[in-house]
Amino acid sequence: MRRTRAQTARPTAPSARALRTARGRAARRRGLKMAAGGGALGAIGAALVLAAAAALWWRRRRRAGGGEGRVCVAVLGDLGRSPRMQYHALSLARHGRGVSLLGYLQTRPHGDVLGSGEIRVVPLSDLRWLRVGPKIFQYVVKVIAQAIQLLYTMLKMDRPSYILLQNPPGLPSIAVAWVACLVWRSKLIIDWHNYGYTIMSLNHGRNHPLVRIAKWYEKLFGRLSDYNLCVTNAMKEDLWVNCKIKAVTLYDRPASYFKETPLELQHQLYMKLAKDYGPFKAQHITESVSSNAERSAFTEMDKRNGHVVKTRGRPALLISSTSWTEDEDFSVLLRALEDYEQYINEGIKLPALVCVITGKGPLKEYYNGLIKKLHFKHIQICTPWLEAEDYPLLLGSADLGVCLHKSSSGLDLPMKVVDMFGCCLPVCAIYFECLHELVKHDENGLIFRDSNELAEQLKMLFLEFPTLEGKLHDFRKNLCASKQLRWDESWDQTVLPLFMQSE
Repeated sequence: MRRTRAQTARPTAPSARALRTARGRAARRRGLKMAAGGGALGAIGAALVLAAAAALWWRRRRRAGGGEGRVCVAVLGDLGRSPRMQYHALSLARHGRGVSLLGYLQTRPHGDVLGSGEIRVVPLSDLRWLRVGPKIFQYVVKVIAQAIQLLYTMLKMDRPSYILLQNPPGLPSIAVAWVACLVWRSKLIIDWHNYGYTIMSLNHGRNHPLVRIAKWYEKLFGRLSDYNLCVTNAMKEDLWVNCKIKAVTLYDRPASYFKETPLELQHQLYMKLAKDYGPFKAQHITESVSSNAERSAFTEMDKRNGHVVKTRGRPALLISSTSWTEDEDFSVLLRALEDYEQYINEGIKLPALVCVITGKGPLKEYYNGLIKKLHFKHIQICTPWLEAEDYPLLLGSADLGVCLHKSSSGLDLPMKVVDMFGCCLPVCAIYFECLHELVKHDENGLIFRDSNELAEQLKMLFLEFPTLEGKLHDFRKNLCASKQLRWDESWDQTVLPLFMQSE
């Protein structure tokens, strides 16, 4: 048998204990949770009452009315990791709308956003100083502080005709945005990316009082919006059936800068990344086009004429991206890579692999710990954070993408796959209910259910690499020939009429 005793120590999904440790959660008795949940409801309600009272006061102080087409695009999260909301802002600016882009500035937004004369970034203050005391107390205090901060920020900026709000996170932002719209007599548009309560349930379970409060809250305040967007037809149906909310489906589409990367730009990117990440450095000297060549792990450039070629015997470049949260189990990929290493050890003709996992998030340290325990000879793994401009270049340079996103609701789609497809990058994606709306199995990629299936797919796709034959090449050809609809075209068809008809 191929499997050995060493596999008993293979990477596994983080246990409940490990997740709580990684996220800094302390276990509590059920009775205390119920009491805390009731207290949370009262405190959140009090925050909303305070917000409403403040709104009425402001209404008397200011003349209500729309801001001549100005739009507040808001997310109670990191703007740099909210690409869809950045795309909304850019599309609105392209049509001459003034945009206030509101959110946290933890990572830098794309240069196109920062360079637009129509977009004004309105940063929210990080509330990390509130992280004192028991977790439930921190949560309640944070929600109250966020409600006050968000309402104050919205009311002091230029008056918008619309507030376009991302959900999740929706607590307390939906209620606050609704109150702000009452003040300004603006229209509220919610862009439903998922349900916040299903994400909370990954940590607490569906019956936790906070999860129940969040579910009630989303359904109640979600109905108060004027218009709604969502990311899949499955979510559109669910919003109507369970919440009586009418929504328009706006699929995530790749921006224009997600495309195949020219070889010269690939080399520049590899040399840049090689300064900080070993897997991008030339591992050994191979037969070169010139003795004066500049080499990366994948390419070499003749310094005399700038000509770039891919190196012989180069490794395959596999890429995945993540927010390092509980809805993505990267132990599945790590176990598949163990099997891939074993295939090579058994003599199967497969290339070495460089596996790049990009992103930031709470479980990154946990998974980096697992990665350090692996001892591969033919596989290198690195976990960088890339600048917004470098990420599409790397996708456009890679040989295969892997997606481990499992929707908490089963109703949203991974934007990372959308971006990969924009770069004509084939994808192996883990199965969940509505994934078929994006990934067509055996046409533009493959769908797997566990690590064994992923390992078999990696073996099949990389056999005889880098020959221009086989499934991997066929998938890439299908993606390049599909002439996918880009974000600008899709937005103009779907969202622009919504703004036009409401004025």
